[in-house]
Amino acid sequence: MIAYLECFVHENDTESRPDDDVSSLSMALDLQGSIHDCEGPTDEASRDFGGMNSLSPLAFIRPSSAEDVARVVKAAVRFSNLTVAARGNGHSINGQAMADRGLVLDMRSLDDHFRVVRANNGSVYADVSGGALWEDVLKRCVFEYRMAPRSWTDYLSLTVGGTLSNAGVSGQAFRYGPQTSNVTELQVVTGKGEIFNCSETENSELFFGALGGLGQFGIITRARVLLQPAPDMVRWIRLVYTEFEDFTRDAELLVTRQDEDDSFDYVEGFAFVNSDNPADGRPSVPLDRDQFFDPTHLPRTAGSMLYCLELARHYRNTDDPSIVDMGVNRLLGGLGFVERLKFQVDLSYLDFLLRVKRAEEHAKANGIWDAPHPWLNLFVSKSDIADFDRTVIKKILKDGIGGPMLVYPLLRSKWDMRTSVSLPESEIFYIVALLRFTPPYPKGPSFENLVAQNKEIIQYCTKKGFDFKLYLPHYRSQDDWKRHFGNDRWSRFVERKTCFDPMAILAPGQKIFPRVSQP
Repeated sequence: MIAYLECFVHENDTESRPDDDVSSLSMALDLQGSIHDCEGPTDEASRDFGGMNSLSPLAFIRPSSAEDVARVVKAAVRFSNLTVAARGNGHSINGQAMADRGLVLDMRSLDDHFRVVRANNGSVYADVSGGALWEDVLKRCVFEYRMAPRSWTDYLSLTVGGTLSNAGVSGQAFRYGPQTSNVTELQVVTGKGEIFNCSETENSELFFGALGGLGQFGIITRARVLLQPAPDMVRWIRLVYTEFEDFTRDAELLVTRQDEDDSFDYVEGFAFVNSDNPADGRPSVPLDRDQFFDPTHLPRTAGSMLYCLELARHYRNTDDPSIVDMGVNRLLGGLGFVERLKFQVDLSYLDFLLRVKRAEEHAKANGIWDAPHPWLNLFVSKSDIADFDRTVIKKILKDGIGGPMLVYPLLRSKWDMRTSVSLPESEIFYIVALLRFTPPYPKGPSFENLVAQNKEIIQYCTKKGFDFKLYLPHYRSQDDWKRHFGNDRWSRFVERKTCFDPMAILAPGQKIFPRVSQP
C-alpha cells in the first residue's frame, strides 16, 4: 500500500497527475468508496463558500464508512507532510476544510446510518451519519416519526459533523443550548486512524474535545441527536425597534424566560439600515410579499440604524386559532417595539426551518450565492454589546453590509464548557453575525476591503478590551489561537491534540498546529 501511495505523492510533487495515479491510490487504500483527481482551483475540493481561498489537494476522497476514513488517516500517518481534511457541504468561509496537497474527504458520501432510538427513560434520539445534511435529518424525523432535533442552525444544508465541530447556533439555543449540547454519543476517527464510540461516560475526553473542536481531534462519522415531538405550525413574528437599548432589553427578557408556556420557542434579532435597500434595509423586514414596511410609522427620533426582534411560537393544527392569538399576544405584552411595525405569518414547522433555503434560491438566481462571502461571526459579552453597537454597528457598518446583520442574546449556562468551544465569560452574551453577500460584478466594495473592515472590527474589540470571542474562528498564528482560548483552555486543547492527533494530520486549514514529521 505504501509503495502505491509514495508513487502518488511523488508524482504530484512534480505536478504530474495521470489517471493511473488515482487508480493506484484507490488500490492502495482498498476503500469501499471512491477517489477522484483534483484539477485545479475550480475543483469542488479546492474551494469553499467563502470564495476567498483556493488550495488544491492531492485527491478528493469519497469514503463510504468510518473504516474508509480510518484507512485514509492511517495512510497519511506514514508520511511527513500529508494531511487530511474533512469537508462537509463546503460552507467554510476561510478555507478551514481545505488541505493544500493533502487528502480531502467528502463526508457527504458516508453511508446512511439513520435510525431512531428510544431509551428506557423515554428520551428519543436519532443516530445519523456525520455527513448527513441537517435538512435531510429534519425531513426524515418529521415525516417518518413526527419528531425533530431540538436545536438548529439557521441554514440546514450543512452536515451534522460540520456543525458539531463548531457549535451549531440558532434561535432555539437560548432554551436548549447549541447543537453541541444536544448530542449524547459520537463515533469519531482520530488522527491516529482509530475509531471510537464516545459519550459523556465513555471516552469522554474525545467526546467533549470533538464537540466544538474544529476537527482537530477527530472526524465525526456518526452522532446520536436528542429529539422532541415536532409541532405542526409556527407563528413567525418580526418586531421593529428604533433604540438598541429597548431591543436588547426585550431580547434578554425573552431568552431568560425558560418556562415553555411563558416564552417563545425561537428568539433571534438583527440590525438593519433605515433605507430602502432590499438587501439590508427596511424592505428586508416584512415576512410576506404582501406586507409593506411603512416608514411613516417610525418616530421622528429614529436614527440611521434600526433593529428587529424575530420570534416564533409553535402550535398544533388542532389548536384553536383564537387560543394561539391569545397566547402570542400575552407574550408580546409589555414589549417596547414600534406598535404599527409588527409583521407575522403562519407557516408549517418544516417551511419555517427551511426558510433560508428560499433565500439561497433567490441568491442563486441573482448570481450572488457563488460570489465571495467575507463573513464575520463573534460572541460579544452583554457588558460590551452597547459599546459595540455605538461604534461598530452605528459607525463602521452604518451603510449596511449587503446581507443580514444578526444580533441576539444567548445564555452561557446552556453550553457545556467541557467541550472545546470558547465563549465570553458573562452569562448573557450576544452572537453577532455579519453575513455579507458581495455582488459578482463591479459594484460596491471588493471582498478584500470587506475583509479589511472585519479586521478593523476585531482590532477595535481587542483594543477596547471587550470580552468577546470569534465564532467559527480563523487565525493565522498560534499566538492568536492561544489568546482565543485563554491559557487554561489552550493547555487542554494542546493536551487533547497530543493525545488524539499527535502528528497534526487533521484539519490543516484551521492553521492551528503545523504538521509533525515522523520521528
